[in-house]
Amino acid sequence: MRRVFSILAIIAGTAIANIYYNQPLLESIQRSFPGYASWTGAVPAATQIGFATGMLLFAPLGDKLDRRRLIEWQTAGVCISLLIAALAPTLLTLIGASFLLGVFATLAQQAGPFAAEVAHPARRGQAVGTVMSGLLIGILLARTVSGSIGQYLGWRAVFGAAIVAMAALAIVVRHALPASQPTSALPYGKLLASLWDLAVELRGLREAALIGASLFAAFSLFWSTLALLLADAPFHLGSQSAGLFGIVGLVGALAAPWAGKLADRRGPRTAIWLAILLIATSFLILLACASSLTGLTIGVIVLDAGLQVMQTPNQSRVFALKPEARSRLNTVYMVCYFSGGALGSAVGAYAWPRFHWVGVCVAGMAFTAFAAIIHVRSGSPGR
Repeated sequence: MRRVFSILAIIAGTAIANIYYNQPLLESIQRSFPGYASWTGAVPAATQIGFATGMLLFAPLGDKLDRRRLIEWQTAGVCISLLIAALAPTLLTLIGASFLLGVFATLAQQAGPFAAEVAHPARRGQAVGTVMSGLLIGILLARTVSGSIGQYLGWRAVFGAAIVAMAALAIVVRHALPASQPTSALPYGKLLASLWDLAVELRGLREAALIGASLFAAFSLFWSTLALLLADAPFHLGSQSAGLFGIVGLVGALAAPWAGKLADRRGPRTAIWLAILLIATSFLILLACASSLTGLTIGVIVLDAGLQVMQTPNQSRVFALKPEARSRLNTVYMVCYFSGGALGSAVGAYAWPRFHWVGVCVAGMAFTAFAAIIHVRSGSPGR
């Protein structure tokens, strides 16, 4: 069973990396399209909006179809999108390709429900935590890989290399992932319509989705502006340096299995409070240490650990709400989650040129405060 979880973690990490390759490359992309520099922030925002759209359209099919087959054809869609991005003649084309890339990269979100399906209920948090570790490692290493390749070969080469990685993933999926068993016979239209019914019916789903969206908005806000901070005074560093911060963030990914065990033993509320505290603390550190690489390093570790401590118990409690609808529950949760990420990137694109790093950090703390308010209300008597 551990082998299956490891394979699912690899699938999640390799697929999700595609929507984060562009973040360390923003300064390089700006140079390629100098007449549209102010629109560069739309590239990561479009990718995350595409991801939320793909979650809505494709992820519910995991309850109806064999997830392995679904992953295979979505992998083909990712490769086509990457090719368009690599050859994009204009920034508008790149933005469109980024949207499509986000749509098809939702194959990563078939891994979590599959892990929850095959895991023993007493170890569901730990199983989901293993897959979520792969997801976060993919997010963080994507920045490192793309920053390094982009520094020496240019941003277009990053998307070319990603096509090779996705081809390798297709081989893993075909030969190492078992078929899954559909749990719903609903027609596609009714399957989509049931998403609204689940959101209305399950208060716990709404609360978990809002908390996840808020904290991921804060996370995306930071990562979508880090390359711009490092390119500015006093650092004057390139995309490779921004990407190397992804390696630092891997320390936070180690919190995932531990967070899953904590949720299994103490319940999710304790772990989520810890996550909120960590993320709030990280933005205080990032604000105070904006001119220090050491301070930024500490802030990154705390931020990434906080997100991972939140994600594992938050998603585990969602999967437990209605086991026969795990893919659809995950769809509602992740649509909100990545919509929050897109909002965070958009806020970062707005805040940076107007309020610089102070505005970015204040916005991050505001998103975190909103998550805390939702979490307090979710535990209020009578709710």
